[in-house]
Amino acid sequence: MIARDEAFGLLKEYNKDPFHIRHALTVEAVMKWYAKELGYEEEAEYWGIVGLLHDIDFEIYPDEHCLKAPELLKQGGVSEDIIHAVCSHGYGITVPCGVTIDVEPIHEMEKVLFAADELTGLIFAAALMRPSQSTKDMELKSLKKKYKSKGFAAGCSREVIERGADQLGWELDKLLEMTLHAMADTEDEINEKIAAEQ
Repeated sequence: MIARDEAFGLLKEYNKDPFHIRHALTVEAVMKWYAKELGYEEEAEYWGIVGLLHDIDFEIYPDEHCLKAPELLKQGGVSEDIIHAVCSHGYGITVPCGVTIDVEPIHEMEKVLFAADELTGLIFAAALMRPSQSTKDMELKSLKKKYKSKGFAAGCSREVIERGADQLGWELDKLLEMTLHAMADTEDEINEKIAAEQ
């Protein structure tokens, strides 16, 4: 498996925007949290690396998201299982170039990535609206209110989030609550990593 430092170096080769770096670090931390929570503690680093690399091609190739990723990851020496996991978070989504991603999430880790990716963006946007700008004091009912508001964080697809919950066999509330909890628990760690990058 690619080492975490190597994976982060690879991410930064193709991603310079601080927003994209923050998103990658957030999804990494959330994936590690989920691994521990769902009984895959020994695989937490692996889950985290998948989260870290999941959008590797998005900044440079937004129209070919999940299509360019295999090439960039192979060049970086990343194994096929991680490449599959990265591409599976686009399953069923038609990217701007007109191709629908057909790599299906199979492992529970891939299903968690699919479900939590968009949701982390929505939760982060909701946190920025709060006086604290933090997830730590956000309640589920507050998040649900934002989630139901179609105009809020409109770029975060509710359809994808709900499909993700279905793939996991979870109620939407469970996914919302757990992902909010994951982000609150890892917020300080993410902020420290971002501060170290500046």
